Amino acid sequence: MRLLAFAAALAVSCATLGPAFAEADKPPLTADQEKRVREMIKEYILANPEIILEAVQTLRRRQEEAQQKSALEALKTKRAELQGAKDLPVAGNPNGTITIVEFFDYRCGYCKAAKPAIDEVVKGDGKVRLVMKEFPILGPASRVASLAAVAAHKQGKYLAFHNALMAYPNNLTDDVIFTLARQIGLDVAKLKEDMKAPDVLDLIARTNKLAQELGINGTPAFVIGDQIIPGAVSADELKAKIAEARKVCGERKEALC
Repeated sequence: MRLLAFAAALAVSCATLGPAFAEADKPPLTADQEKRVREMIKEYILANPEIILEAVQTLRRRQEEAQQKSALEALKTKRAELQGAKDLPVAGNPNGTITIVEFFDYRCGYCKAAKPAIDEVVKGDGKVRLVMKEFPILGPASRVASLAAVAAHKQGKYLAFHNALMAYPNNLTDDVIFTLARQIGLDVAKLKEDMKAPDVLDLIARTNKLAQELGINGTPAFVIGDQIIPGAVSADELKAKIAEARKVCGERKEALC
């Protein structure tokens, strides 16, 4: 209602300034008229400052709706890239009928807190495949950890190294990362060299781009079916989302979700 009143006030002011609009080749308002309109707007806002909050809330809601729409479109067009596992191995059942995609950072405490729930669901279901997306956003050490993990795949130890990094309870540093690598049997010299490989760097870059297209800007974030789930989740929440995805897939008569 306040916005309507504001609009009405502007309409009245325009009506009183009607002669200024009489000829199309003349400015719509004189300098004095424009000054008065500005004063009226300022006076109204000062008298009703809550309209600023209303406008901000409306803008935020529209932005969120647009982002959600864009993310849903990206889920459709990027599904193969999202669920694909040509670059890294998957956890769980590689031939599973439903996929959990996780965007994570090795220095993210919430990612580590969610891991037991993820492991429980993946092991307990038997038909779930877990696709892991290296998404290092928490500083230089996060990037080193992800590059090292991806490079570890060249030595056949991605999952082992991934689990070691996730299990480390304290803050990860470069020294810790390479110590853990050595402990699981990685050739650290080769690992450091492989971390510079174009395909390793490209994988991280592609994941960052994919996250941006999906509107994912924090970790952990999960994609199950047509849903993007931000933040840490419990085993029960994961099971519920999986059940929802399976129901949708069944209605669409899709074999893989």
